[in-house]
Amino acid sequence: MNYEDVLKEARTCIGDSCKVCNVCNGAACRNRLPGPGAKGVGDTAIRNYQKWQEIRVNMDTLHENVPVDTSLELFGKTFRYPFFAGPVGAVSMHYSDKYDDLEYNNVLVDACARAGIVAFTGDGRNPKVVEGAAAAITKAGGMGVPTIKPWNLQAIQEKMELVKKSGAFAAAMDVDAAGLPFLKDMVPPAGSKTVDELREIIQMAGVPFIVKGIMTVKGAKKAEEAGASAIIVSNHGGRVLDQCPATAEVLPDIVEAVGGRMKVLVDGGIRSGVDIFKALAVGADGVLIARPFVTAVYGGGAEGVQCYVEKLGAELADTMAMCGASALSQITRDMIWKI
Repeated sequence: MNYEDVLKEARTCIGDSCKVCNVCNGAACRNRLPGPGAKGVGDTAIRNYQKWQEIRVNMDTLHENVPVDTSLELFGKTFRYPFFAGPVGAVSMHYSDKYDDLEYNNVLVDACARAGIVAFTGDGRNPKVVEGAAAAITKAGGMGVPTIKPWNLQAIQEKMELVKKSGAFAAAMDVDAAGLPFLKDMVPPAGSKTVDELREIIQMAGVPFIVKGIMTVKGAKKAEEAGASAIIVSNHGGRVLDQCPATAEVLPDIVEAVGGRMKVLVDGGIRSGVDIFKALAVGADGVLIARPFVTAVYGGGAEGVQCYVEKLGAELADTMAMCGASALSQITRDMIWKI
């Protein structure tokens, strides 16, 4: 199976909202909910993709010809590549009933672990989603990152107990999910968190904690103050608020503000190994990619995930070799060029 086979098969079973485009850029599915679209007109998802394309790479082949090392160390674990599968929830509603969240996470967590990376698992109203994700992560030897929604503190505490039992090497919260409608109706209230509330949640986790959904220097410093080990520069794939800047636009300032003191990851519109290289050159420690992994699972199950990981990895390694970086630590800002 190659990546074209994965796309072809996914188009037979993924539903009507996702078009399984050759390049997942947010244009064909804009404003389609349920589906992979967004609130409003969906301009943020499109901007996420476009802004990475405006960054170009500087080719330089006058260097020693040595093998390229794409490995990344994070929280004491070594991964084959510096990219991970992002969390996705409610797959049966947004895509099709070929998979529910439990089945999707089972396939994704195991396949990513076998491919040498990890999956961030999603969360949902059904408590069995996190239970199933935790079980899948346990089975994978803790190689997964359960990502909890910003529920009220009572609900979070219950879910954190599952996170601890899973043996996961890290945990996350997608605070950008505060914009999702189903969180607004909870009693006690769910959604945005104060620094003190976030600090309490991080202490509950008991493992390195990643805050996903940071889009400003101010937000990054708040996450640092609360004790986060890492942040993900993210606007929830452009799905929760129109007229946001792209993640590529805000990443440099955030890296300058907190990089080196905490790990900085980024997602949003990253679609190739070349894009991954660009993000690392800007200063990110690693990246997340979400929607294309849905396509990979629907189009080929575990084999589809393996195929997609190998595609991205080969593109990244080729870009590194062509730009003069034989290791991730050698990727520098002068290796990219912005229009």
